[in-house]
Amino acid sequence: ATANLRRVRRKDVQVVRDGVGQRVAPRALVQGDVVVLAAGEVVPADCRVLSADGLEVDESSLTGESLPVEKAADPVDTAVLAERCSMLYEGSWVSSGEVTAVVVATGDQTESAVGAALAGEPPAGGVELRLQELTRRMIPLSLLAGAGVAGMGMLRGRPVGETVGAGVSLAVAAVPEGLPFVATVAQLGASRRLARRSVLVRNPRAIEALGRVDVICADKTGTLTEGRLDLRVVTDGVIEAADGDLPDELESVLVAAMRATPPGDPSDLAHPTDRAVARGGSDLGLPLYEADEAWTTFDISPFDPRRGYHAALGTVGEQPMVVVKGAPEVVLDRCVSVRRGKRTFDFDTAERDRIDAAVTRLTGRGLRVLAVADREVRSARTLGPNAIDQLRLRGLVGIADRPREEAGRAIDMLADAGIATIMITGDHPATAAGIGNELGLDGADVMTGAEIDDLDDDDLAARLRQVAVVARVTPVHKVRIVQALQRAGLTVAMTGDGANDAPAIRLADVGIAVGSASTQAAQTAADLVVVDANIETIVDAVVEGRGMWASVRDAVSLLTGGNLGEIGFTVLGTAFGGAPPVNTRQLLLVNLLTDAVPAMAIALRPPPDVTPEQLLAEGPEASLGEQLDQAIMLRAITTGSAASASYLAGRVTGTLPRARTMALVTLVGTQLGQTVAAGGRDPLVVGAGVGSAAALAFVVQTPGLSQLFGCQPLGPIGLATAAWWAGIGTAGAVLVPRVAPDLRIPTLDDVT
Repeated sequence: ATANLRRVRRKDVQVVRDGVGQRVAPRALVQGDVVVLAAGEVVPADCRVLSADGLEVDESSLTGESLPVEKAADPVDTAVLAERCSMLYEGSWVSSGEVTAVVVATGDQTESAVGAALAGEPPAGGVELRLQELTRRMIPLSLLAGAGVAGMGMLRGRPVGETVGAGVSLAVAAVPEGLPFVATVAQLGASRRLARRSVLVRNPRAIEALGRVDVICADKTGTLTEGRLDLRVVTDGVIEAADGDLPDELESVLVAAMRATPPGDPSDLAHPTDRAVARGGSDLGLPLYEADEAWTTFDISPFDPRRGYHAALGTVGEQPMVVVKGAPEVVLDRCVSVRRGKRTFDFDTAERDRIDAAVTRLTGRGLRVLAVADREVRSARTLGPNAIDQLRLRGLVGIADRPREEAGRAIDMLADAGIATIMITGDHPATAAGIGNELGLDGADVMTGAEIDDLDDDDLAARLRQVAVVARVTPVHKVRIVQALQRAGLTVAMTGDGANDAPAIRLADVGIAVGSASTQAAQTAADLVVVDANIETIVDAVVEGRGMWASVRDAVSLLTGGNLGEIGFTVLGTAFGGAPPVNTRQLLLVNLLTDAVPAMAIALRPPPDVTPEQLLAEGPEASLGEQLDQAIMLRAITTGSAASASYLAGRVTGTLPRARTMALVTLVGTQLGQTVAAGGRDPLVVGAGVGSAAALAFVVQTPGLSQLFGCQPLGPIGLATAAWWAGIGTAGAVLVPRVAPDLRIPTLDDVT
């Protein structure tokens, strides 16, 4: 699935070589090629504009700017990528007009490719470090226990070879050799579950980092928003309707706007503002261009950024009419009257002030505003330059990249889990602030890329603590934001879909590419690819990451607690009996049956019987902190005590081999019982427990094989006694935290 996402499907591009036009594949372009592009085509390489006619380009995948950018051949002297108006960049789209440009960079030399390589390799994960720390704490204790067993045996006059062998075997067996595999298995299990929820995990090590994320830096366009412009507001300056509500008084405004839009299916229109108007009107039940029986078109003046408007000449019934849609500063200057409902007013100073205030209000909410006007003319022949005068204003339409419905809920869920969200965008600060308000990010400051340039690393890290929205950023700014947050000790996730996001995605502790249509640079840099482009799926991934920590806690506590119980039981038995209560082969059998398959099954299974909200409360400190230490010691005490009781019962009622066998059965049975109790009804855990128990029964009850391990087959009473104490040990580990949740048990630190 990941390989399919990385396939780049692009049409051949028109190129002029030696004065001859031909079409070639984008990968065949070289520096110096002259390419010719029209509206709707993708830019195949970094190019310098030679000539342009009404050119606007969608550069959102590179700069994060959601609105098309006007381009021209005039040279520009600036270091800011988003302001290089004479350059075209690979992966951007021609929104309107035509362009002839010369290729200046291809392949790894393009801005998108160079940006993807800015950050280098991502930082190392953290769960392995915690498990290594736990192993380092266990090794001295294991060595000390082995030395103690050997020393006590020699003090009792037992043979040196026997006592040293017993001590070495205990020291080796007590080290939880399964720990290095726990994290890997848990990460693979989480990756498998996430794949069922449209998340492709390219780097399983990122799962554990998801469980300790403190802040998510989310690219706005395509992640928190739909990634397309939509009709948001229609107003005549007095009445305003928003998001799907269109009263009768405003229908004429939108009808005129749709008539001043190129013909064709909304999804096929080249310019995003035209697509937004046509799609918005169609969704509200208004007829599209061809289906508007009351309107017949005779001439069109397509949108040109130099003019600032789109105009159409046609007839409404028998009446010739000009309709215009364009930039308010252009259209309003050509208006002499204003139409509201069935009444027409002079477009005097008061009316102009009213409309200007509406434009200011809408732009302050992050909307791109278009003025809509019309006029009656004498004949419907051609659209001359004088026809776009003496206009009658119908109203305004506001267009913006709509926030995803689920984005606000996802941000709230992350906040409840203690995870902050910072929205990062290349948009204007006013546009960014408007979107942030809709998403619920209105309680913090808005920062700009220019402000980032003025701050050193320490000041930036401090300032980001109060910031929820960052606007007008470049790929370098995104990298600095991630680095500053990491320098402050935070674990950072970066989400995005564009080439401009790739450097920060690679640098972050968790890099997330959003959407199957995300750029190849973003997918290559990412640890995870959220195929369905749903930010709530990112919350699912965080929940899975937190759940992985809970699974690791259970597996580690079972492994380490069981081994500590073996240490305690062996040391105490040696101290009172002069010889280890279980021999070297029996210790090997215990570890073989309890440390391998059962612990791995616990690591693989999802935590049972908990809600996503409870899982969000998990994390490094909650899962592998004091809670883990308490769980380890409780399992150690219950396992060691149950085995000791079973051994004593065997010594009182029978021979030493019988007592050792009963202790062996109890040691294994207690750990398997605790494993199954921790796994709930997970079939993998139950199967692992039953399989290990069956293997133990086969070894113990098979004559010859039983003696090979220093055991003897047990009768009904011996088996029942061993099983009884194994049940007591299992019940103690399960019930004590529920009956006495505040009970303070000595931790591993106390012991070491």
